[in-house]
Parts: sequence; C-alpha cells; structure tokens
Amino acid sequence: MTKIVFMGTPDFSVPVLDMLVEEGYSIVGVVTQPDRPKGRKRVLTPPPVKVAAEKHGLPVLQPEKVKDPAQLQPILDLEPDLIVTAAFGQILPKQLLDAPKYGCINVHASLLPELRGGAPIHYSILQGKKETGITIMYMVEKLDAGDILTQSVVPIEERDNTGTLHDKLSASGSELLKETLPQLLNGELNPVKQNDEEATFAPNIKREQEKIDWTKTGEEIYNQVRGLHPWPVAFTEYDGKVMKIWWAEKVESAEKADPGSVLYTDADGPVVATGNSTAIKLTEIQPSGKKRMTSAQYLQARTIEKNERFGE
Repeated sequence: MTKIVFMGTPDFSVPVLDMLVEEGYSIVGVVTQPDRPKGRKRVLTPPPVKVAAEKHGLPVLQPEKVKDPAQLQPILDLEPDLIVTAAFGQILPKQLLDAPKYGCINVHASLLPELRGGAPIHYSILQGKKETGITIMYMVEKLDAGDILTQSVVPIEERDNTGTLHDKLSASGSELLKETLPQLLNGELNPVKQNDEEATFAPNIKREQEKIDWTKTGEEIYNQVRGLHPWPVAFTEYDGKVMKIWWAEKVESAEKADPGSVLYTDADGPVVATGNSTAIKLTEIQPSGKKRMTSAQYLQARTIEKNERFGE
C-alpha cells in the first residue's frame, strides 16, 4: 500500500486529512507546525491538524524548521511514497521533495498561476474576483510554481467573505484530491506546466492593507471588508480612535460628499461616502476598547451625525 505523509497546519487542512483517513490510505505520519501561544492569555495551543491527527491515532511530527537536517531526518525515516501538503506553512527542502516515489503534491486555494502565495483566499475577494478554485500541483522549490495536476472552480458569491470562501475551498480541495489521487497513483495524469508570465501573487496580509481608504470606490471598500473578514478585519478611524469594521453593505447614493463623510444614519448604521456613488453602510463594528457589536447596538448609546468623518 502507498505510504503517505500528510503535511498541513490550519483548519483548511483538516478536511483533506480526514478524507485521506476515510478513504483508507496508509498515513505513516502527519507533519504540522509546533504548538503556539494563542489568545490574550497566550495559552499554548496545538494546530488544528495536530488535533485531527491525534483523533485519528496518527503519529505527529512538529518541526520548527523542516529545513534543519536534524528535524528533517525523522520525516525521511518514514520513507513515504507520496507527500501530500495543504497549507503546511513552510517551504520544503529539495531533499524532501525528491524523496517520495510519487513526489510531493500540494492542495492550493487558487486557480494557479493566479494568486501564488500564503493568502490566496483573501486576495480573491480583495480583488473582486467572481470565481477562484483549487489547484493540485507538484511541489517544487519555487513558490507554488509546480506543474498542475488537476483544478476545480469555486464561484465567489456577492456576500462571501474570507471565512465562508475558506470553508468552500477546503471542502472542494478535499473532494478534488479524493478524485485526483487514484489517477495520480495509476499514472493517468498528464501534468501541465504553469505559465510564469501569467502568475500573480498573494503575499500575507500587511497592516496597511487593513486600513480603509475612503477615496476608493464603494465596491473596493466592500471587497476589502469582506476580504478581511473574519481575519484580520478592516479598520478606520472615528473620533480619533481605531474602529474595526466587521461588516458593511453597499448603498447607492446620489448625494455628494467628501469621502469618509457620513451621508446619513439609519437604524442599521451610518452610511459613509466613498470615492464614487456607491456608499458604504457600516453594520457591524468594534470601537476601540470595546467588544464587537452591531451598529444598531452602538447607536443605542450614542448618535452618529451627518457630516461626521471616518478616516483621517
């Protein structure tokens, strides 16, 4: 039986691991990131893949640096015929890529060569795409540049956010891998090289990308809010303090005002002018030092007047 090592870390990876177990593949080891401190109390917390692996009774390795020869050797000692990765979080060294008989394959959350990198789900929404998908590819030393084995398309709905799309893509990745593995192991696939000239990139989100620029169009700001929900969350300034914007709605408005100015406030929240005729209604917010709340809850305690300003 084909011996598989699975490498993954976050929630996205868990359905893929679960599928491999359910389909009866011989998983000789699971490699994931080390436990990390989480939350305000910095409690040492295992990654989701470790929790899932232990539930299935699978041996777990947690190298801090997989490129370290001493930490790499226990993985090589498992003598896998195939390595399957899904959001592992570290670049694999050539020695590991070359070890398995069937190579190393990765479940990536975009339609490569678009959106190579660590945050493809965020960027697919930030860029206002109507569809994205899953690519299963051979791994090489260059980031997400290996030959493509199979792909599946996942539509992006108007109200999707990074959280909802993450779950759709995770399920789609598991299903596509389930279909792909028998074909791969039977030698029935013809890998397709990526066109590097068509490559786009999705690097990890930076703090400056979270700040709302009200001079942008309402569509761009709406995509920013949902593209950063539920993590790391868009923000703006209000009353001299940072306010997180958890959710918002697009509102067509003929009224002219400076971007960031409040056009009016209704029971659901303030409607804010943008760089075009599509205004943004802030419906779920988190004022500085407060808990996340609906704008309606916030407005029970205070008012937001016409012409008040959001942003600098």
